[in-house]
Amino acid sequence: MRQILCYGDSNTWGLIPGTNERYPWGVRWTSLLQEKLKDKDVRILEEGLCGRTTIFEDAYRENRNGLKSLPLILESHAPIDAAIIMLGTNDCKSIYKVNSTQIAKGLSLCVDELLKYIPSGNILIVSPIHFGERVWEKDYDPEFDRTSVNTVLQLKEAYQRVADEKKIRMIAASDYANPSEIDQEHMEPHGHASLAEAIYKVVEGILC
Repeated sequence: MRQILCYGDSNTWGLIPGTNERYPWGVRWTSLLQEKLKDKDVRILEEGLCGRTTIFEDAYRENRNGLKSLPLILESHAPIDAAIIMLGTNDCKSIYKVNSTQIAKGLSLCVDELLKYIPSGNILIVSPIHFGERVWEKDYDPEFDRTSVNTVLQLKEAYQRVADEKKIRMIAASDYANPSEIDQEHMEPHGHASLAEAIYKVVEGILC
């Protein structure tokens, strides 16, 4: 059985907007991808974690540095045949004070770690969805600010440069899903479904 790692943050974990709860199986995009691949002898490895960044340490929550966690996950699940990485949303928090180019450099380091285990042709970068314009307000998520809203808009282009450099595939989640009006940050079920379909089309090409 071939294994595909899905490595990301709360939108990979499947956070329900406005809650601390998780969408059930059959709703979150990772599970929908598994169902689409059920006849292809493939197992999806769900490795989403709320608050995960590319390379930054969260002062309030431990073990959110994606680069630090990745080697352990790759070893524990080995062998892994393909990987989908969708990080960068949390890097946009105001506390980190970084721009899209710096976030892309962090993602590039994560990709380098994936490349130690997985061929370049079997890796897919997914740039994050955008934020709602009010995500930084006190009723939503004040860990972000107005700059965060603009920074995430630039990640598609920045990640495409990483993909071109590493000669790997890339799509933008923002082309298929929008943030919920409830929290300005996380996907609703129709967004998960659209993203799962877009990723499936890429993964189908990898597996053939």
